[in-house]
Amino acid sequence: MRDFFHFVDNYIHELDRAAEELAGRLGIPGRDPWAALVGHLEKRHGVRTAHAAPQDDLLRRFDAERRVLHLNPFSPLPTRSFQAAFQIGEMEMAAEIGAVVEAASFRTPEAAEICRIGLANYFAGALTMPYEAMLASARELRHDLELIAMRFGASVEQVAHRLSTLQRPGRKGVPIFFARIDRAGNITKRHSAAKLQFARFGAACPLWNVHQAFETPGRIIRQLAETPDGVRYLCLATEIAKGGGGFRAPQRRYAIAVGCEVAHAGDFVYADDLDLGNPAAFDPIGISCRICERQNCAQRAVPPLKRRLVVDRNRRGAVPYRLD
Repeated sequence: MRDFFHFVDNYIHELDRAAEELAGRLGIPGRDPWAALVGHLEKRHGVRTAHAAPQDDLLRRFDAERRVLHLNPFSPLPTRSFQAAFQIGEMEMAAEIGAVVEAASFRTPEAAEICRIGLANYFAGALTMPYEAMLASARELRHDLELIAMRFGASVEQVAHRLSTLQRPGRKGVPIFFARIDRAGNITKRHSAAKLQFARFGAACPLWNVHQAFETPGRIIRQLAETPDGVRYLCLATEIAKGGGGFRAPQRRYAIAVGCEVAHAGDFVYADDLDLGNPAAFDPIGISCRICERQNCAQRAVPPLKRRLVVDRNRRGAVPYRLD
């Protein structure tokens, strides 16, 4: 499914335009998205929303027989709004989603079903943050994630993800990369409209600032970085927590990463006081150790797959070998 979204440039035109048209009719983002979405569900579909029971431990549960959408009362309002938008997508865009899934020709029913969920999520993001309004806000606010989130009643993660989908032909936004990473370095979400690509297997480069975000929760960490191919990037990272429901409720912690090639850094408020013209200001990072061929990296965990190792017992650096 990740490959599918990558191959379509993380933009689904039919769903995006339909979501934008509905958002216009509902007055989003000019009015409270939660009230607009809940009102639409009840008026158009006869579906009312209710609090889920604490023992459900779910974000969303739809009772089709009773026409009730149960939402976790401990979820933040942006999460509940997104889940309401997801339910609208499920009910109004089933045919369009089915056509996209069928054309993708997945090999297993499970992959097709997961993609259906991904497409309904895509519609929800496009409904709560309609394309032209989002593009205009990104330009006006210079990609200030927190200000955009406040304007749309969204979370910073939702905003970062939506920015990565602004790839409408003729109306593209800044080509950015977006990723979500857990504390073990596993990439749980990823897309890149920039040249930067993420490893399909293994952890992310430890020199990337996304890992530092776990050490400084609540802050947006900035980094100028250069990959082994010589491309330079502005990288942003921040830690997010998912949970709620009291002291004993589990808390999931992630870091999200957003960035662009340095040629577009001027479109981001975060680059204003950075020394973009100084090569020494850029940290050398890689994709992952298995495919990174940098010499003398102090953080190397394993050798690259395609290089021969030179082992000299009389010399020792950060690792006990050199790359030939």
